Amino acid sequence: MPRLTKIILWLCASLILLITAAVIFILSFDWNRAKPWINERVSASIGREFAIDGDLSLHWQRAQTLPGAAPPGFWERWLPWPRLQAEQLRIGNPPAFSQAGQMATIGQVTFTLNPLPLLVHDIALPSLDIRDPSVSLLRNAQAVNNWTFKSSSAGPSAWNLRLGRITLRQGKLSLDDAVDKIKLKAEIDTLDPAVEKIYGLGWKLSGSFNGAPVSGQGKAGGVLSLQNVQQPYPLQAQVRVGKTAIGVHGTLTRPAALAALDLRLSVSGASMGNLYPLTGVLLPETPPFATEGRLIGKIDAGHSQWDYEDFRGKVGQSDINGSLRYTTGAGAARSQLTGSLTSEVLRFDDLAPLIGADSNAEKAERGAQERQPGDKVLPVKTFSTDAWGALDADVKLTGKRIIKQKNLPISDLQAHLILKDKVLTLAPLDFGVAGGNLRSTIRLDGQAAPMKSELILSARRLKIQKLYPQLDASRTSFGEINGDARLSATGNSVAAMLGSSNGEVKTLVTQGAISKFLLEAAGLNLGNVVISKLFGDKEVKLNCLAGDLPVREGIMTARTLMLDTEDALISVDGTIDMRREKLDLHVHPKSKGLRIISLRSPLYVAGTFKQPDVGVDKGMLALRAGSAVALGLLAPVTAILPLINVDGDEQADCAHLLEEARKAPRAPAAGKTLPAERSPKK
Repeated sequence: MPRLTKIILWLCASLILLITAAVIFILSFDWNRAKPWINERVSASIGREFAIDGDLSLHWQRAQTLPGAAPPGFWERWLPWPRLQAEQLRIGNPPAFSQAGQMATIGQVTFTLNPLPLLVHDIALPSLDIRDPSVSLLRNAQAVNNWTFKSSSAGPSAWNLRLGRITLRQGKLSLDDAVDKIKLKAEIDTLDPAVEKIYGLGWKLSGSFNGAPVSGQGKAGGVLSLQNVQQPYPLQAQVRVGKTAIGVHGTLTRPAALAALDLRLSVSGASMGNLYPLTGVLLPETPPFATEGRLIGKIDAGHSQWDYEDFRGKVGQSDINGSLRYTTGAGAARSQLTGSLTSEVLRFDDLAPLIGADSNAEKAERGAQERQPGDKVLPVKTFSTDAWGALDADVKLTGKRIIKQKNLPISDLQAHLILKDKVLTLAPLDFGVAGGNLRSTIRLDGQAAPMKSELILSARRLKIQKLYPQLDASRTSFGEINGDARLSATGNSVAAMLGSSNGEVKTLVTQGAISKFLLEAAGLNLGNVVISKLFGDKEVKLNCLAGDLPVREGIMTARTLMLDTEDALISVDGTIDMRREKLDLHVHPKSKGLRIISLRSPLYVAGTFKQPDVGVDKGMLALRAGSAVALGLLAPVTAILPLINVDGDEQADCAHLLEEARKAPRAPAAGKTLPAERSPKK
């Protein structure tokens, strides 16, 4: 036999003997002897204690064919697969949480390994069975957590983990997060396949979030193959956080990569503003609400897009429908919220929580912390602008029909909200009112502290009869209301803004009637008392009402406020202090002609907005005989109501009050006051 042949035979025989010895060693080796070495290596790798306290065993089995996966290849079918089983595993906590015991304990872990993918740095586990796991996740007030493991690698690992079928039995998970104030406990278990045909896992949830109780339950797919992109992963959940309830039902595509969600989402709660801690999406304060629609999520690395499509619901007693899109920003870019909302019937009172104008009982119902003081009328709710920098927004709202108290209709609403760089703009915020329109632009600058605000408002051709349809048109004629306002202010509440405001307010009412009934219908209780004291309960024809009210540092001065009636010319002077909510006005009636009428004496209006005091001005009463009170009424009125589009009829009705009405109202920049020559006298 040639020497080369002998060498080859001896090498083959040696290799066969070596493989046989290795197989015998692996089959007969007590793997419990390897536990100290495994424990030491894993502990060093993760930077905390790891131990297998129970039995460690290795078994061999033939290749598996999993549903939804490609069948094993030729070599995989003939190469045995190792099946490793470990009992009583534990993972300790890092030093910062050493007093909290173990981070995780597992009763038993069993997994099968496909050996061939190891050649291309893939760890393929066709099956993984976990029994009695208990995991405790912790984060303290210093934002130190126990779920971040030490890694000695400077870059991403060259190994990839591919999971197949997962079976989870009687799992427990707890989360105690001092930063986000979350304390949750979850129980997870595999469902009986004989009962559940779609879902494989079930879970229950309890605990608290930011002090509010949390409860929930749900189901998920059996995690038969997380790598199967052809089979959507089913999800179902119902979760309640305080007064907010969330329900989902749908599928997850490519669950291992969280590629996409397609769900029916229902959300209800005490206020949409309560959703910010849960979703990170900034929404306004609202009355109790409920919506249901389709949620589609597309998730990529560092970027995601969420569409809430064709949702419908109720906000208070108003209906709402539309679509919204929320896109998370990549890198330093802010997230974006865009969309359009429509309300067929919008109840005006449902907008009150936006500025904190709802009652204290309603505030408590929606979980708001602030309360309106009993002696204040202007809302003191503080607008927090901290979250304005979290996203930019561009949302349009259309209210097709608006209902206010006593069924007095405002015909429609058009609003366009833009939030960019912490500056919120409503341009426009327009109402169709009583055959006319109320147009406004509001700008709130959240970059400044306190917030700066600007308001431009224009009221045109508001028909009095349409505004108050219960008035009897056969008894008198009805005119129109026109007006303009330009104000700038600083402050983070309506009360603070009005209390620091500067600018001008001008108004004009032509024709119509003044009566106790009309003022009661308008809800103007103070005006009702004043008119009742001047004219009694009779209806008085109104020729014109005109007002020029400059505002400086929250004090509105009646530079000109006059009412021309068929019996008298009435002037009002004094101030309205919006900072302190104080009234200091004097009403001076001047009788027309020499006829004897029952016109009452001059009045004062004092007190607060909450409790006004109206009475006879005794000091002015002594001057009535000399007509000194009327001296200022005989001169031409200056700077009255410079409205832009007042036509000839209105000018004829109020010609004697509009002799120098030609300039539009103006306001200084936010935080500034009017120049001295335009400032009202104190």
